[in-house]
Amino acid sequence: MSKHDKIVKKLNSRPKNFTYSELHQLLTGFGYIESHKGKTSGSRVAFINEKADHIIRLHKPHPGNELKQYQISLIINELKTQGLLEGK
Repeated sequence: MSKHDKIVKKLNSRPKNFTYSELHQLLTGFGYIESHKGKTSGSRVAFINEKADHIIRLHKPHPGNELKQYQISLIINELKTQGLLEGK
């Protein structure tokens, strides 16, 4: 099982300790590029997949590095709509 597959499996289990670094690694593996628009973007970030013409927007977690449960659900739903994750 590849690193990417392990991160996908972890995301699908909706863990309480899914980190922003794992999210970044997961989305870049699916062809997304991280983008910070403008000087005032602050903690807002967009992951853009130009081939699929799809954007996932969220706030970077702070002060910690772990994503909130609503963010994990959002990411799972977005990836399912793009056909990158299998739905249950």
